[in-house]
Amino acid sequence: MKSPPRPGAHFGGLLLKERLQSLLPRLVLAPSFAVILLFVYGFIAFTGYLSFTDSTMLPSFNLVGLANYDRLFGQRSWDIALANLAIFGILYIVICTVLGLTLAIMLDQKIRIEGFLRPIYLYPMALSFIVTGTAWKWFLDPGIGLEHTLHVWGWESFSFTWIKDTKMAIYTVVIAAVWQSSGFVMAMFLAGLRGVDNEILKAAQIDGASMWNTYRRIIIPILRPAFMSAFVVLAHLAIKAYDLVVALTNGGPGRSTELPATFMYSYTFTRNEMGVGASSAVIMLIMIASIIVPYLYGELRERKQ
Repeated sequence: MKSPPRPGAHFGGLLLKERLQSLLPRLVLAPSFAVILLFVYGFIAFTGYLSFTDSTMLPSFNLVGLANYDRLFGQRSWDIALANLAIFGILYIVICTVLGLTLAIMLDQKIRIEGFLRPIYLYPMALSFIVTGTAWKWFLDPGIGLEHTLHVWGWESFSFTWIKDTKMAIYTVVIAAVWQSSGFVMAMFLAGLRGVDNEILKAAQIDGASMWNTYRRIIIPILRPAFMSAFVVLAHLAIKAYDLVVALTNGGPGRSTELPATFMYSYTFTRNEMGVGASSAVIMLIMIASIIVPYLYGELRERKQ
């Protein structure tokens, strides 16, 4: 006769099975984690190291301290890039937020054609910034775009040459970026609006609050997380904006649409000043971290509380 299994053997088998089940997801994710650790954070660290070297066309390991940062902040083109970023970033964030909130409020009224309008607003977000920049370049080009079309239709006095004007070209980048991102912001606000408790709205209506006061005093304050999320996403996109600018204006005319990302690419791969380009990339990383880290800290703190 077979001897009965020991009680400890069954318990040990269950314990081993639980350990394998807990280790399996980690084993599956380990290769992806290793790749991300190497090719994302590894290269971020390597870029930071290069910013302290005299690298030119190829990486160098000769440390020069903060010399590249001194050269960076002494470049007039870097000052222009930061000024353009301020104009582009502020207008991009504010217009996208206002337009997205307005569209979300309109769709929140549960109009019949909501299912038709929502894909139209969200469609631009499905396009890459290269496609968006190329399309808007054709549209705004005086020779083949809007101005030419209206001249053909008989409105010969119409003029819209912002894309070739050094003072106005940065605003064409704002227009294209807003067109692409406002639908995404609208979706964020619409999700927040649909999550508002109807009992709160009914109580406000019973108290005689107008629609304007209801949104201004009740609904919009409730949407604070959506505002913060929209700000973080838009600020991140503004700081690292590159492909849209390259496709639309290529940083011109002159340097009128130069941004930190285009400056970094130009100095690293065109001017063969990799050390200066790496230092500009580190400054961009600090900008992004100064926005994302406080946001994540606030979110984690709220969850703990």
